[in-house]
Amino acid sequence: MEFPTKMLDAIRAAAHAMAGAVTDHDALLEAIGDCRFVLIGEASHGTHEFYYERAEITKRLILERGFNAVAVEADWPDAYRVNEWVRGLGEDQDAVDALSDFKRFPAWMWRNADVLDFIGWLRDYNDGRETDAKVGFYGLDLYALHASINAVLEYLQKVDPAEAKRARERYSCFDHVGADPQFYGFATSIGAVSSCENEVVQELVALRNRAERYRRMDGRMAEDEFFFAEQNARLAVNAEKYYRSMYRGRESTWNLRDLHMADTLDALVEHLANRIMTPKIVVWAHNSHLGDARATESAERGEWNLGQLVRERWGDTAFLVGFSTYSGTVTAASDWDGPAERKRVRPGLPGSYEALFHATEDPAFTLILRDDPRRAQVLQGPMLQRAIGVIYRPETERISHYFHTRLPEQFDAMLHIDHTRAVEPLERGSLWTPDEAPHTFPSAL
Repeated sequence: MEFPTKMLDAIRAAAHAMAGAVTDHDALLEAIGDCRFVLIGEASHGTHEFYYERAEITKRLILERGFNAVAVEADWPDAYRVNEWVRGLGEDQDAVDALSDFKRFPAWMWRNADVLDFIGWLRDYNDGRETDAKVGFYGLDLYALHASINAVLEYLQKVDPAEAKRARERYSCFDHVGADPQFYGFATSIGAVSSCENEVVQELVALRNRAERYRRMDGRMAEDEFFFAEQNARLAVNAEKYYRSMYRGRESTWNLRDLHMADTLDALVEHLANRIMTPKIVVWAHNSHLGDARATESAERGEWNLGQLVRERWGDTAFLVGFSTYSGTVTAASDWDGPAERKRVRPGLPGSYEALFHATEDPAFTLILRDDPRRAQVLQGPMLQRAIGVIYRPETERISHYFHTRLPEQFDAMLHIDHTRAVEPLERGSLWTPDEAPHTFPSAL
């Protein structure tokens, strides 16, 4: 499919080039302005350039715009270990240790060279700054049912052993289904076991009823520790519901998950507001979570997402940034729980935004989409857009990895990098070999 010359010329005229070893994000920073929430996506969970450029943008937001936190598509307890390390707390000696709790598939999503470098930078930035001025690193996701339960029990054992015993009795409801929460979801769906909904809700209520007592124990540190425990208890409630809903359909679990992420973000804002007048947060997640779902075909299925919810709750103070690529390599698996592979990314399909951007013959550029009706008219679509998650199946790419969207309504800015390479996992199995000399691996070791 050939695109009209007028269309390509309009994109070329509007594009802000990205070139050289240090990417120029001045136009993007100017467009972001005074926004408090900058949501930066990725078109795959395994592309080096997406991770690297997202980190570079985030550094500038911290240094130049006073952003206070980074919230990512990761489990709350796993990310909180990183949060402690970058703020000079906890027992970890280095960045690699701080990432050790990211064991669940896909480990490479956070245990990779680009994340390692970023959290090393964040630790250096935080060192020597006052406690309240340190930038934190937080998880928004809800998969870590058992890790969050253990975190609640550890917290209570330290501050209130009697209550820890009662909590252990409530959470023992899960003991008869083992460590796999998906098995719990399946067993409840067929009526083999009773749900633990009442027990996890009771524990969250019990914890909140003791909030003031626990927060007064040791000043600011006690407040942070209670917040960590409370979010774990809330995660247990939502994760229990999520796994119990897995066998009822995609829409139910997708909406539960993104609503949990949005509520966690709001809870983080409220927590940070206790010591920061105007919290400003960068969010990292996949394009499919951060691009406004109302602009995509998923809305027809009754799905919403984090980007939509943040826009609805925070209005123009939220700025949504997407990424795209035409070809290259990606780190992904062939099946769920499969090993990391370095896979070749097929060229973007004809009629897709990826193919359109490739046709401009510009290797890397930024398009600012907010408040520009001319650009919106050129790019309105709907057109196909690619989304590669932790699994990539080139043989079924059109069905598995493409959907229709109206780009100017989906994002406020789009960064296109025409040819990209796979992100470098910290642990490389036999199916992952570098396709070129590594640029980033790993300076923070």
